Amino acid sequence: MYAMNHSGHRGLEGLQYSSCATPQAKPGHVVIELRAAGLNHRDLFIMSDRSPQDTPFIPGSDGAGIIVEVGQGVLHLALGQHVIIHPTIGWEHTADVPVVPQIVGGPSNGTLAQYIELPASNVLPKPEHLSWIEAGVLSLSALTAYRALFTRGGLRAGEHILIPGVGGGVATYALLMATTAGARVTVTSRSEVKRAEALRLGASQALDSHADWNDTLNNLGPVDIILDSIGQAMFPKYEKMIRPGGRIVMFGASSGDDLHLPIRSIFFPQISLIGTSMGSREEFVQMLEWVEKHKIHPVVDSVYSLQDAAQAFERMEKGEQFGNIAITMD
Repeated sequence: MYAMNHSGHRGLEGLQYSSCATPQAKPGHVVIELRAAGLNHRDLFIMSDRSPQDTPFIPGSDGAGIIVEVGQGVLHLALGQHVIIHPTIGWEHTADVPVVPQIVGGPSNGTLAQYIELPASNVLPKPEHLSWIEAGVLSLSALTAYRALFTRGGLRAGEHILIPGVGGGVATYALLMATTAGARVTVTSRSEVKRAEALRLGASQALDSHADWNDTLNNLGPVDIILDSIGQAMFPKYEKMIRPGGRIVMFGASSGDDLHLPIRSIFFPQISLIGTSMGSREEFVQMLEWVEKHKIHPVVDSVYSLQDAAQAFERMEKGEQFGNIAITMD
């Protein structure tokens, strides 16, 4: 088969479109012929951290395709079935939170390939209303957004949620899911184009990331939940806008890991700081049910061939996309 392999260099320089062995299904596993896959910022982080001496591997956590081989003992899946990949390996039940979730595409081989072999428990029927490309970009970002909003954040209809830095995959899914849940959604972005697109998708208001948010935010009332992927650069703003008893749900740290807070600003107004990452198989099933119930369609920013995946990553690295970047395996 052909795949986008990573070896020899850190970052995007290590990507090579080349041939490698087609996987075969072990007992309890299946092989999927992939029709589409999606990119995530996680892929960039993994490739930048790899040593030039590391064994070649295939990045990518999102994907959808057709089962072409079924391993011994797999009874609930069949040849020719259209499926979507649940990217978290070994995390079945929501309550059993792992120390660090294991994800398809690091350390195991991922979805930027013509074929992938996976445990049967990581494969579910593809939502019928989604195209191959839409299903191919759904998994990891939508699962992360669903867990952050509902399992950890406890979002309820009528609440006001702030999503800074709209445009990336998780933030875009969070916007779509929060609006279908009946929440009032405020987003921020440096890009006027991204702010306009967020309003088109149902955001109640879209603010310039560099502006003073306080007066404008008050138009929708105090913020109940903040969905944060930025970290230290934004936290000084958060404490001024979140209501007493509000929740800050953290799933990223794009501006850095170190966080310095006056402790009294947390315990006097009784703010909850909540961490979240990825999601379980139970939550993946719930997320798919939500997507199907509300007929949510992923926002696809652009589509690249597998051979051009390095160019797709360059677009993501520059932060140019709104929504998800898809890869096709034609």
